[in-house]
Amino acid sequence: MKTTDSKESFRDSIATIDKEGGRAWIYAQQPKGKLYNKRSVLSVVYLLVFFILPFIKAGGEPLFLANITERKFILFGAVFWPQDMFLFVLGMLTFIVFIVLFTVVFGRLFCGWACPQTIFMEMVFRKIEFWIEGDAGRQKALNKQKWDTEKIIKKSSKISIFFLVSFIIANTFLAYIIGMDEVLDMYNQGLSQNLGAFISLIIFTAVFFFVYLWFREQVCIVVCPYGRLQGVLLDRNSIIVGYDYVRGEPREKFKKNEERKAGSCIDCGQCAKVCPIGVDVRNGTQLECINCGACIDACNHMMESVGLPKGLIRFDSENGIASKQKLKITSRMIAYSTVLLLLLGVLVTLLLSRTDVEASVMRTPGLLYQERTNDSISNLYNIKLINKTHSQLPVTLKMESDIGLLKMVGNDSINVKKENVASGEFFIVLNRNQIKNRKTKLLIGVYSHGKKIETIKTNFLGPVLQTAHH
Repeated sequence: MKTTDSKESFRDSIATIDKEGGRAWIYAQQPKGKLYNKRSVLSVVYLLVFFILPFIKAGGEPLFLANITERKFILFGAVFWPQDMFLFVLGMLTFIVFIVLFTVVFGRLFCGWACPQTIFMEMVFRKIEFWIEGDAGRQKALNKQKWDTEKIIKKSSKISIFFLVSFIIANTFLAYIIGMDEVLDMYNQGLSQNLGAFISLIIFTAVFFFVYLWFREQVCIVVCPYGRLQGVLLDRNSIIVGYDYVRGEPREKFKKNEERKAGSCIDCGQCAKVCPIGVDVRNGTQLECINCGACIDACNHMMESVGLPKGLIRFDSENGIASKQKLKITSRMIAYSTVLLLLLGVLVTLLLSRTDVEASVMRTPGLLYQERTNDSISNLYNIKLINKTHSQLPVTLKMESDIGLLKMVGNDSINVKKENVASGEFFIVLNRNQIKNRKTKLLIGVYSHGKKIETIKTNFLGPVLQTAHH
């Protein structure tokens, strides 16, 4: 696309920075169109899930919890403890590869359609702003207006509602960390008994309020690292929100009842006016673009108004725009997909093989074998049990090897409380003639309610290997 030096000046700075280096406020017009309606529907679903999920329980526990302070994580009812941290590491690796693959193919579609920051900003707070202050032109005029009764009422109403919504979001966010029951108890018990939770709630509310009242699109442009990844992940076959410069150039204002000799772009500027980030899609691919599609709706509306074909701005690849090529499966896509499938396979296998009770057995430190009077040898062992379920479990131990007798110290079973740790001691006794080596490998079965949940390998320490007699 041929452009003049003046049109290339957009690359010198971002749209939210003015010539003096200060903040340039974005007054985006309210989008309208099919894509915006679809985004609204998806956002309603997302918001319903976000606000309802903390109230849903499975087995008396939240369906989802990320309690970092207690190092307790619950995912769809399954409890994960620090011992399962390798699963989270693998899950994060899988998620990162998925994001990379998704970006290679679909660009920043996630940012505009599924990112919580975009959904809350564009589908909640921006709509409240449109409702109170009006569209972009009225908002700009109101900000320049003197502080009269109208401005005070509108600004105070907007700030109050923004703070209230931020407070509601902060409570929900806190519920994902400590649980909704804990949040409700915090209000019932008062400030003195829940000072830490209240401080966290205040911090979360202040952050959300600051972000959505003032910082806004700067989160996507300045803070979020995902936008920076786009520059190295996109190629000419990646899906972007692109301007068809082949069809659109040269631009020319629309003149009614005259034969059009220029390109399809009528230079109305509506695509830039509705952009929540403040970019002009006609300048080409830009890191700030979140692929929300607002410019597509605006352009399609204008094309319909002047009787020209829609799709001047659309979801397409650079190759698709330049040479009308269809999306191709590249070697990069195949490589990322292969790695992703391998990681998913390993993750699913580990999740399916994960047991409800984790047991670890070790010989009691500092003790050798004990010689018994009936020509037998015993070893004393310690066992540690971690119950990852929501209910108390009685655990019994049985020998799985062909040799050996297992005797518990105390009770025959160990009761492990829900989401807790328990320990016990037991002896394993072998006849002297069953010991052929210094260390004998044995298998111990861990049972609960008659069902084997794990098999543990351990070593039995016996006398020095006896020499054979001829």
